[in-house]
Amino acid sequence: MKKLFLDDVRTIEMVYDKTVESEFDIARTYHEFVEYIEKNGLPNYISFDNDLGLGEDGQVAPDGLAAAKWLVNKSGLDLRNLNFKVHSANPVAAEQKKGLLNNYIKHLRKED
Repeated sequence: MKKLFLDDVRTIEMVYDKTVESEFDIARTYHEFVEYIEKNGLPNYISFDNDLGLGEDGQVAPDGLAAAKWLVNKSGLDLRNLNFKVHSANPVAAEQKKGLLNNYIKHLRKED
């Protein structure tokens, strides 16, 4: 089972038990997230942070919500079986991400 951890700062053991650390691959930026999925396919589980720091140009980098929007709007992947957690400390963005993904997955499952 593939698992992906999207976070610019945290380590996996800061969110999950250390015993599951080896189950995860890590993406530190939006771009690493997209590249990982394009190369490896959709993981079974994604753990999302929201705020992903600054980009190389010093501007605010695309965040976890942008990553979720990419999955829904641009990836072309079947998300019906995606499991995810939002571990962000940003409660507003966390709810936006949960709402977007849960509603989209629910929509896909109704089409079955």
